[in-house]
Amino acid sequence: MSTRTSPASPTDLARSELVAQLREQALVIGDVTLSSGVLARYLIDAKRVILTPPGFWALSALVGAYVREWDATAVGGLTLGADAIACAAVASGESVNGFFVRKDAKQHGLQQLIEGPPLQPSDRCLIVDDVVTSGKSTIQAIRAVQNEGLTICGVVSILDRLAGGGGRIEAAADAPYVALTTIDDVYPERPDR
Repeated sequence: MSTRTSPASPTDLARSELVAQLREQALVIGDVTLSSGVLARYLIDAKRVILTPPGFWALSALVGAYVREWDATAVGGLTLGADAIACAAVASGESVNGFFVRKDAKQHGLQQLIEGPPLQPSDRCLIVDDVVTSGKSTIQAIRAVQNEGLTICGVVSILDRLAGGGGRIEAAADAPYVALTTIDDVYPERPDR
């Protein structure tokens, strides 16, 4: 009797590629201070992966799947962590616009906090971030979008360090939160496990 396995879906392949790339390219072992101010013994520098063709392809496929699933019409988050992810969503082939949330409103020009095509009251915003630890930067983006009276349909991060930020994000957004990968996928033998 032969056993046949079904072929992996495009999102399964994309996730496997993303995890492999994060392990090989983004894992930095050594003492670092995270954006949350916490001292850590390792860092995941996701930009080392998502700004390469294989990483961007994987990200585009994965984020595009959540755009479809949650009927998002706009994708973005706090600049710099969300920039490549929003661009990957736009490049996914889904009908979605990107946006960037500045850390502070611009003091010249249009003095906007949210950049990109103007968001409409009917938009369903997918908030994105690269790496989540405490969730602080993701929540800053969530608050900016909420202050504009916009609907958040979900939140996606590339990697969750499993330090409690995910729950805080989901509560702040009042919407589902999904991490494409976790630190358990990328660095299961880490010393703080």
